[in-house]
Amino acid sequence: MTSKFQELLTNLEVLHLDKMHAYLPEYIDQINAQQLSFTDAMLSLTTAELNWQSDQEIERIVRRARFPQQKTLKAFDFDFQPNINKQEVLGFQDLAFMEKRENLVFIGSPGVGKTHLAISIGIEACRQGKRTLFINCHELLSRLRAAYEKGDLDRSINRYARYDLLVIDEIGYLPIDHDEANLLFQLINARYEKNSTIITSNTDLSGWVEIFQNPTVTGAILDRVVHHVHVVKITGKSYRLKGAD
Repeated sequence: MTSKFQELLTNLEVLHLDKMHAYLPEYIDQINAQQLSFTDAMLSLTTAELNWQSDQEIERIVRRARFPQQKTLKAFDFDFQPNINKQEVLGFQDLAFMEKRENLVFIGSPGVGKTHLAISIGIEACRQGKRTLFINCHELLSRLRAAYEKGDLDRSINRYARYDLLVIDEIGYLPIDHDEANLLFQLINARYEKNSTIITSNTDLSGWVEIFQNPTVTGAILDRVVHHVHVVKITGKSYRLKGAD
């Protein structure tokens, strides 16, 4: 014969109250030892369940964002890059820039921490429930080109435009041809003053015309990117060479 306690565990499992199901057996002893009231006991159990479900949802949002690594601002070595305005960068965690539909651009040589900062802010956006996507610039352009060739460009543009935060990594790592520049412009234009974009680049904004190989398109892209923007230039050494001296 099934005990009432086992029936209770089964009910919690059926209701997908997984944290309560896992926590209850040991918690009963605590209830008895501390002589908790029914209300206090249920409040504690349901709070633990809600917190666990919230953490699980955040993990799902982070996974869907497709970050290549898990990075945090806490782990960023600001002492190694003293030219960065630490307070400004830490301030991005409150996501006020997203409320204002502003963009962030991190510029610097390879290895100085641009992508680390972009990922860290993107993960914080996920933790605050913002729909986020991280994508390498040339993967993005490849996907847009494929959509164009299939006659599905508008749908693809709209998909990327809807993200609350889009992180485009490594603009300028490889040259971008005329058609790709036009595709990127269409995406930037679709997001303009609607949603925020974070961009990392190893080339200063003044050098983007060489990347896009088209002054007109470059001007149009820059006009929309920098209209509402925070530019963080990192001029320090590469983290990858740290300790190599």
